[in-house]
Amino acid sequence: MSTSSLPLASILDFSAVVTRLRAAGCVFAEDEAELLLSTARDPAEVESMVDRRTAGLPLEHVLGWAEFRGLRIAVDPGVFVPRRRTEFLIERAAALAPARAGAVVVDLCCGSGALGAALGAALERIALYATDIDPAAVRCARRNVKHVGGRVYEGDLYEPLPAALRGRVDVLLANVPYVPTAKVGLLPPEARVHEARVALDGGVDGLDVLRRVAAAAAAWLAPGGCLLFETSRRQAAAAVEIVTRDGLRPTVAECEEREATVVIATRPPHG
Repeated sequence: MSTSSLPLASILDFSAVVTRLRAAGCVFAEDEAELLLSTARDPAEVESMVDRRTAGLPLEHVLGWAEFRGLRIAVDPGVFVPRRRTEFLIERAAALAPARAGAVVVDLCCGSGALGAALGAALERIALYATDIDPAAVRCARRNVKHVGGRVYEGDLYEPLPAALRGRVDVLLANVPYVPTAKVGLLPPEARVHEARVALDGGVDGLDVLRRVAAAAAAWLAPGGCLLFETSRRQAAAAVEIVTRDGLRPTVAECEEREATVVIATRPPHG
């Protein structure tokens, strides 16, 4: 937003919003003010949105959307906000997906559905199935994957998926929670207070949900299919041991710029 081309009233609104956001500790106050002012439909909504943001609500929940790989992903209150570092996982998945149209993609712990929506936008055409145990996330994901024909099921991991998918999944995305229980309380308030705990807490060592995903992954993957999940650099070695024990062949990919660590675990083509 260039203030030089705005009416005086708008410039004053922008300045006032920036001042309030700065006072509340928002590091990127100018950028946030632009987004709030461009999203609000009237002055009353500006006031409401600024009030919610300065009270600590995540910016994405205030706006009602988050940007992810160039898409506007709807994010309802309480739903996990997709992290920009997770774009690296989608880049790796897009590079590994079969070249043919109609690749079968499953997105477990789908949250807002951002991963499935982004992969569907990156590839020619996919058959997308997603699950989440949180009803609020399921409602949100259904809106976000609609444009790629995705289907979203409410339930625990693989449990609600059509049985006909067993052994046919080309790409299995699993953005599982991986924060150790004892460290959830150390997360920024925007996550700790305003996102569902089930989307953050990965158990004592942060790997409990991954263990459950990995244990059944080979049965759902097609020969040569891949499971991709994000983890921390510190947890990567333990994650590799888990998927290896469950019959998958792992590699680790890292993006230092985005501080992202992704494990890619492949079902052997024969076996």
